Amino acid sequence: MRVLVVEDEQLLADAVATGLRREAMAVDVVYDGAAAQERVDVNDYDVVVLDRDLPLVHGDEVCRHIVGLGLSARVLMLTASGDVSDRVEGLELGADDYLPKPFAFSELIARVRALGRRATPPLPPVLERAGIRLDPNRRQVFRDGREIHLAPKEFAVLEVLLRGAGTVVSAEQLLEKAWDENTDPFTNVVRVTVMTLRRKLGEPPVITTVPGAGYRI
Repeated sequence: MRVLVVEDEQLLADAVATGLRREAMAVDVVYDGAAAQERVDVNDYDVVVLDRDLPLVHGDEVCRHIVGLGLSARVLMLTASGDVSDRVEGLELGADDYLPKPFAFSELIARVRALGRRATPPLPPVLERAGIRLDPNRRQVFRDGREIHLAPKEFAVLEVLLRGAGTVVSAEQLLEKAWDENTDPFTNVVRVTVMTLRRKLGEPPVITTVPGAGYRI
């Protein structure tokens, strides 16, 4: 899952991003509304965690921009105000969910996960294929009943492949969904991660390499 965090309080934004990355999400961070609009114009996000009170361009305008473009990204709006009227107004702008500050980080994670599942097409909360069972909420992976411990990027790559439901997923798509925008697209990080993931999943191999196209399960 790829997430954009838009928050002008840099310490909070960076803390949220760090926590989401620990949950095997790819996270980009910006600190104002203008930068947020630039990012959603060029990157494909599953969820946008959007502070409402932003400099340069207000969070309300960013939300309208996302909705106006018809993007599949789901918007979780944050605000320091917990008034019911503010929550209603935020949802009427097109936000998919609303979370007042301060918030419990566990709740933020749960809401981001829930919004990610509401992407198009909708996906089940637990992904299963070829004897692999992946639970994004618990961050657990099993193969034929045996638990497999994966690093965050390995978990993210496996999740993207399982979401592919047997279709070929290109290295570019894996890079887009499992890494943030600071990753050099010319590195071999995808190939190395897939190799490590194959080894951890064991025999017989479940990840197939399609020459010149990508990978699939």
